[in-house]
Amino acid sequence: MTEHRCVPCSSDVAPLTLEQSQTYLAGLPGWELGEDGRFIVRKFSFENFVQAMDFAVKIGKIAEEMGHHPVLTIGWGFCNVKFKTAKINGLHKNDFVMASHVSQLMHRV
Repeated sequence: MTEHRCVPCSSDVAPLTLEQSQTYLAGLPGWELGEDGRFIVRKFSFENFVQAMDFAVKIGKIAEEMGHHPVLTIGWGFCNVKFKTAKINGLHKNDFVMASHVSQLMHRV
């Protein structure tokens, strides 16, 4: 999905169904559905805090370019990434597009 870009969505768009989310998730190893299928999350592990922070900064740059922002939790040796589309209180294709881009960053670290 890294060939895709995020597209603006509005609050009148329905969130993806659990089945749709699971289909998208199948192509994203390491990502998990949470809270009744309303978000996706993945924990990335690193050797130290600096690497985790550098990864988070790279995610931030992509998020700004795409206009779709995750919740990041950063600590020593880890960066948790969570995507959810707040406008629809659930998942949108954009969340999976972003997850794909974030996963690709690990190949460049």
